[in-house]
Amino acid sequence: MLKFFKKFISNKYFKFFTNLYVLISILFLFWILFMDANSYIFQKELNREIEDLKSQKEKLKIEIEIDKKLIKDLNNIDNYEAFAREKFFMKRENEEIYIIEFQDTLKN
Repeated sequence: MLKFFKKFISNKYFKFFTNLYVLISILFLFWILFMDANSYIFQKELNREIEDLKSQKEKLKIEIEIDKKLIKDLNNIDNYEAFAREKFFMKRENEEIYIIEFQDTLKN
């Protein structure tokens, strides 16, 4: 057992990892990567959230452009009436509306 211990202590890897500077460097890297408030893992999650927000921003910009076009189209009274009839099923007096839904467009 004593021979094994002496051989283990004389091992070059054991000497390297028991060096004070190496130990402090390993602890520092562990702290930075996992324990700190600004750790690598936390920064990775924040970057993922930023990418999600950027994609959401692009989708909202597209929706804004569509809505701006709709508002511009609704300035004309004829388009306004057509929009109300199509979206809200409004009708004039003495007028009947029949809504026809096809089987493949119905929600289950």
